[in-house]
Amino acid sequence: MKRRNFIQKSSMMAFAVSAFGGIIWDGKIFIGNSPTTTDILGPFYRPGSPMRSNIIPENSQGIPMNLAGTIFDENGNMPLKNTLVEIWQCDENQHYDNTSDDYVFRGAVKTGEDGKYYFKTIVPVPYKVNPNDESSWRPAHIHMRVSVAKQQDLITQIYFKGDQYIDNDTWASAPGAENRVLEIVKNNKGEQAVTFDVVLRKEYPLDDNVYNKITGIYEMDDKSNIEFIKNDDLLFLKRNGQLLEGMRYIGSNTFEGGIANTKVTFQFPDKTSTRAVVSFYGKTIKGEKFLKY
Repeated sequence: MKRRNFIQKSSMMAFAVSAFGGIIWDGKIFIGNSPTTTDILGPFYRPGSPMRSNIIPENSQGIPMNLAGTIFDENGNMPLKNTLVEIWQCDENQHYDNTSDDYVFRGAVKTGEDGKYYFKTIVPVPYKVNPNDESSWRPAHIHMRVSVAKQQDLITQIYFKGDQYIDNDTWASAPGAENRVLEIVKNNKGEQAVTFDVVLRKEYPLDDNVYNKITGIYEMDDKSNIEFIKNDDLLFLKRNGQLLEGMRYIGSNTFEGGIANTKVTFQFPDKTSTRAVVSFYGKTIKGEKFLKY
């Protein structure tokens, strides 16, 4: 597929693709009507999870659970083979493994010819973001990243019905998360089980020259540093050394993160400068790139 233009003849950038809700214009027709919604990447993503479907460590005291589903194309009717599905979650004691070589409660699989994936994990538990703040509870959830050629990478989360913390959680209670609050049932073997089917968006890749122009480290006006990194067809945002968001391009020189909590618009004051305007959680900061790769 021919790459869409991002940098135009003028010194400014323009639309690469138009998007209207869940319906996407591919240049000829409108396609799709219900792509799976995104969610925040969160601070605990680790690239390179082991290829394994069973992510339960031997000493786990958690309740075993099966997570399975099918990955579909943007029309929701064609299963996608060889799709990489990564998941990560906290353990039964509310802890994420962020450093060990064991990648505890992290794993990845590829779908088969039928587009199906399967993981053996545990029922996740809620956890406090801040141990000293009772209002910082997050509902139980599992993170997921889905990647395959010609489709837009998806970063999302699944939640579970009946969780007492959903209504007060910014992300789980967002309208876009409604179809990702799932019911845990018992399968025909009496095991806990959850089904989560995914519909991906069509990928509209940007030219590598675009990423060369915008990736790098920016000094922001709140004294922080933000680094933008190309990862497949996503733009990762790392703030003060912590990976926080994976964003897709939505047009008008703008990338958007999960549930629209983070948006970054790039500006080009002259031929050598690149400026980033970052909006997140009701706050907007600006900065210029000072270090490129």
